[in-house]
Order: sequence, then structure tokens, then C-alpha cells
Amino acid sequence: MNKIIALWAVPRSTSTAFEWMMRQRGDIECLHEPFGKAWYQGEEPLWHRYRPGEITTPGLTLESVWEDMKERARNGPVFVKDFAHYVSHMWTREFLSHFTHAFLIRSPSKTIPSMHDKWPEFHEGEVGFPEQRALFDLLWALDGKIPPVVESDDLLNNPEKMTEAFCNAVGIGFIPEALKWEPGNDPSAHSWWDGGSFHANLASSKGLARQTRKYVEIEDSAPWVRQIHRRMMPHYEWMHKHRIRL
Repeated sequence: MNKIIALWAVPRSTSTAFEWMMRQRGDIECLHEPFGKAWYQGEEPLWHRYRPGEITTPGLTLESVWEDMKERARNGPVFVKDFAHYVSHMWTREFLSHFTHAFLIRSPSKTIPSMHDKWPEFHEGEVGFPEQRALFDLLWALDGKIPPVVESDDLLNNPEKMTEAFCNAVGIGFIPEALKWEPGNDPSAHSWWDGGSFHANLASSKGLARQTRKYVEIEDSAPWVRQIHRRMMPHYEWMHKHRIRL
């Protein structure tokens, strides 16, 4: 089986832009949150806000996604961008051994207000920081080495050098041309959620670069949102200490 590179991110962390960059390479099949689709829209959804009548897909399960991913990897290398909390109950040594793992982090001060903007009723169980940190710690313990961690701000401040460092860390060649693309593409074509409304900025972008933030700052957010932010910060700060530094 070929390499499966897994980028474990959290929602609103520049992860789809990173995925879009990986798609520009043309030498690796890229999957957009396949475990997430089953977690939210599978035949037995696991998301916290699920109510009868929400979208479900007969035959779609986390296990069927995993079997499909392994089949794709038999035909060529695969890159998957997904969130650790979707598969936290599947973290056996055997399951984890199939991946080359890496992490993308971003401050809860930015991700959580953005989630609140997109999902005013979001649940704390959907923000992903505790599970991302738990998987990071588990892999470190199992492998005896620190998994590569890319920080979103570092990536956007120096996309070429940080992407090159990521490629070196996961054992693939660096392709500078993949960092730029023509605006007007349609990232929503790869999105199973809401027709891709989360990716409007990416559709008009020309490469890995900062986008204008239009949502409220964390200090101006609702008390319950600030409370979640406080609980998430220690997980982010721990991983931030171990990020790739140029």
C-alpha cells in the first residue's frame, strides 16, 4: 500500500487552503474530510447536534470510508485532510500505522470566533482541540518522536519555507508551483457540507495568503464562546511549543 499522508487539523484552521495547495501538485490523490462526512452524514451520525431528519447516507460509515481510503492507497499515494475528533475511537496501533501523520494548528482565538460566525449553535465537541492534542501525544508516545506540527500563522507568514519543511517532514518532494493558483476555482466541488459555504475566501484566492477576517474578536464574543476558548487554549499552546520552526 502506498503512503497515506494525514494532516490532522481543526475546523477553521486554514486546512482547506492547505489541501487546495496539495491538490495543485498533481502527484497525489487528495481527500477532503472523508471521515467527517461519515461523522456528520453517515448512516449513523456521531455529531453532537444531530437530530432526526438531518441528512444521512445509507452505507456510509467511518469503517466504509477507511476501507475506501486503503483501496485508493493501493493505487497510488493519498493525502487526507481531516479532524482527529472524527476518529478518536479508532486509534488502534494498527489503524495509526497506515498513516504518515502531521498536524496543522491555529489559535482558538481565531478558529472559535470563526466557527461561531459560521455555526452560531456549534457544540464544544466539534472544535477538535482536545482530540488533536491527544492524538499528537499518543503518536509521540508510540513512535518516540515528535510528529510534525505546522502553525497556520507561520504557514501564511512564510508559505514557501513552511511548505517545504512540511514536505521534508512527511517525505515528499517540494513543488513550489503548487503554492499559487488561478482565482475563481471551486473548492466547494470537493466539499460535502453546505455546498462549500465555508470556502468562499479560498475560491477567490490566488495562493496561500492571509484573508480578511470579518468575524468578531474573541473578547467580544458571547460568554459561552469565551469559556470554550479558555478550555481549548492549553491544548493549542502545548502543540504550539512543538511546532516546526524555521
